[in-house]
Amino acid sequence: MARKNEPSFRESVDLMFNRAAALMDLPPGLEEKIRVCNATYTVRFGVRLRGHIHTFIGYRSVHSEHMEPVKGGIRYAMSVNQDEVEALAALMTYKCALVEAPFGGSKGGLCIDPRQYEEHELEQITRRFAYELAKRDLINPSQNVPAPDMGTSEREMAWIADQYARMNTTDINARACVTGKPLNAGGIAGRVEATGRGVQYALREFFRDSKAVAKSGLAGQLEGKRVIVQGLGNVGYHAAKFLSEEDGSLITGIIERDGALISKDGLDVDGVRNWIVKHGGVTGYPDGTFVAEGSKVLEEPCDILIPAAMEGVIHLGNADNIKAPLIIEAANGPITAGADEVLRNKGIVIIPDMYANAGGVTVSYFEWVKNLSHIRFGRMQRRAEEARTQMLVNELERLSADKELGWTLSPGFKQNYLRGADELELVRSGLDDTMRAAYQSMAAIWHERADAVDLRTAAYLVSIDRVAKSYRAKGL
Repeated sequence: MARKNEPSFRESVDLMFNRAAALMDLPPGLEEKIRVCNATYTVRFGVRLRGHIHTFIGYRSVHSEHMEPVKGGIRYAMSVNQDEVEALAALMTYKCALVEAPFGGSKGGLCIDPRQYEEHELEQITRRFAYELAKRDLINPSQNVPAPDMGTSEREMAWIADQYARMNTTDINARACVTGKPLNAGGIAGRVEATGRGVQYALREFFRDSKAVAKSGLAGQLEGKRVIVQGLGNVGYHAAKFLSEEDGSLITGIIERDGALISKDGLDVDGVRNWIVKHGGVTGYPDGTFVAEGSKVLEEPCDILIPAAMEGVIHLGNADNIKAPLIIEAANGPITAGADEVLRNKGIVIIPDMYANAGGVTVSYFEWVKNLSHIRFGRMQRRAEEARTQMLVNELERLSADKELGWTLSPGFKQNYLRGADELELVRSGLDDTMRAAYQSMAAIWHERADAVDLRTAAYLVSIDRVAKSYRAKGL
């Protein structure tokens, strides 16, 4: 929602694009072609529920077809509108280009509060929405591939995939029409937590970059860093869980729609999550201090701030009060263009959304490839890898039996070394590699070009350049 004297979300995306494009030598026509949204389809459809026909409005926007299929989530929220969907589609274009996923950008949305409907009603609504999009090739394995977003999950993706398969009974690649599906419906291991895992990998790579850490005024690694997370949905929950359990970070604040919790000693992420699932919010949680005005906790002192819910939560009204030296945008567009300028002037480092939350589309890419290849990752090579390593272990064991050498294998070495990588390990490896390579591509510009004053501009420079090269290769 746009605030007074502040651009809308869509205008913010355009402003950030223009800031980067001004530093490039693009032909004016090509710059315009990359910036504008190609097409938006608006659908109004009726579903008979509870004895009455209810009319719903939905959107599917295609920002760029420099590569196909185009890719982007479908969100269910009352705030969904055409401008928001088009802005999110544009971000998808730049995000896919940055992480080198071979997709154009798209996004969809249905103006609905899913909490107001029973599961069987949501299935009816989702199937009808999928039907309206699929019959116009706005869901198609080779043209447009949705995924989960705010308000949707693997459940809705399974319904969409099944609806497409019913309409296209001879399409052998029907399962690839959507990603983020359950494992038993053609999904891939690690997709549910992929975006949160990507946030963790992004932070790890940032802390490997000594120049970047110095610019933020922080020191050391992630261990002991105080973290505030805004939004404990799928992305925020997994990011907070992995950072606290695997990297030793302290989750000192969790902000939800009904308020926030703070604790200088760190909060139990799973405990808070389970409480939210049971009670619908953080109110009444027995540990930590409850703050009724949750948004104020964004302004609490911490080392890393992770906005992981809606766009525009850091704006001109509160940007001056933000104290975190490092912000990582786990949500799409959580910092407005006006706030972005204020934060940069304060010296706060922002890891931008188009990179920070790209874990979802990266693992969606892996799922799409798995569906097209009709075989799970690791199935062909896992046991062959184990057989080769067994030969090496056998030789090491033979040598360790020689008392004159005086050495033995470490405890657990044989078991760990012999085990071939399964699908989950391969997915995590691919995601880690993707997040490292994407960070390095934008950090190189950030550190080397004086005019690229921040990571966001650097990310846009990398993305726009890659999209431009794709269009040029097409003859534009």
